[in-house]
Amino acid sequence: MERILLLLLFFSSSLCAGNYSYLGTASLAVCQPDTCALISELAAMREKLAAVTQKQSTLEETLGDAMQKMARVDGNQQFCKSQAEELKKENQAQEEQLKALQEITSVSQEKAAFSVALGSAVGPFEQEIPLRYQRILSNIGSGYNPATGTFTARIRGMYYFQYTMCNSNSGKSNSVVSLMMNSQKVVSTWDTEGSDIHDSATNAAVLRLEAGDSVFVKLHANRAVYDDSNYYNTFSGFLLFTM
Repeated sequence: MERILLLLLFFSSSLCAGNYSYLGTASLAVCQPDTCALISELAAMREKLAAVTQKQSTLEETLGDAMQKMARVDGNQQFCKSQAEELKKENQAQEEQLKALQEITSVSQEKAAFSVALGSAVGPFEQEIPLRYQRILSNIGSGYNPATGTFTARIRGMYYFQYTMCNSNSGKSNSVVSLMMNSQKVVSTWDTEGSDIHDSATNAAVLRLEAGDSVFVKLHANRAVYDDSNYYNTFSGFLLFTM
């Protein structure tokens, strides 16, 4: 475009400085009015074209700067997104650690201890039965159930258990009881010999229990124990530590 304007300007200048010999005159020192106006317009168009070219260059530079800024912004967004994902993973890991710590703390704060007594004579029966100690001396954690005579572990750990048996007051000893863990016999006491009627016996055990395991004292078939308001027959246990 600029070259075309230059050619037009040169041609018009030639006309203005001109040689009109074909018209039969030697020369003219001045331009014709239309030619001079055209020359002025062409000069103005050249200046406008230069200005437009300059603005285009400036806009291209501005656009280039904007593209660079957008690239940096996009890079920052990607970095922020990556950081957000890392923080999310760290938060999840911390939540899991906190949950595990809370579970450990909850277990370490778990308490279990009970002590109960019979209070009345029981037996003999044709079948073995669990002794149901109705006198509740203590029952921390509510692990002992007086309706069944059974202690049920709420958490895994090592537990200590002890019971005391008093023999029958019928004139002949006839007492046999055992400490049971679920259906397994652990330890026993017995007194079936002699005519004395004031004997008692105690036994104990330290047991590893899982949550849900049960412990109770079993009265064997055709055997009996004696008790009254003095509470000779007792059953106790407590948690030593969790595992």
